[in-house]
Amino acid sequence: MVRYVLAGAILWTVAACASVPAAVTPAQQETEAAAITALLKAQDAAWNAGDIEGFMKGYWESDDLRFASGGEVVRGFASTLARYKVRYPGREGMGVLTTQDYEIDLLSPDAAVAHGRWSVAREGEVLGGLYTLILRKQNGAWMIVSDTTTSAE
Repeated sequence: MVRYVLAGAILWTVAACASVPAAVTPAQQETEAAAITALLKAQDAAWNAGDIEGFMKGYWESDDLRFASGGEVVRGFASTLARYKVRYPGREGMGVLTTQDYEIDLLSPDAAVAHGRWSVAREGEVLGGLYTLILRKQNGAWMIVSDTTTSAE
């Protein structure tokens, strides 16, 4: 009986250790945070060039993409792109996007959370708020898999 209990405890310990994510070193945190910041800045540049499709290159092109804002959840890359196009029609409707106050936390070598502040200045108004992004590293590139954006309005 003791042998079975001991074997069960060993198996449980091995399984629990196998599910713990790999440790993230400070150097990895710095390198990957810089890569994610570069992604966010590239999105700003694409947006400010009027290239909404280029902006969307930072998002996971999947039906499982999640975008939450304004009390609604949109699922899927195509639906998220369509939402952006309706909310920010044409170059003038897109205005000038600025993201800042980046807080990036690497959870594992292939998972991160990014927090920040956004603002869009357009025709006499400034929209803005906060965002929380969940990112996954896929095929060597960081992609936004979930975006929760709030508005200060």
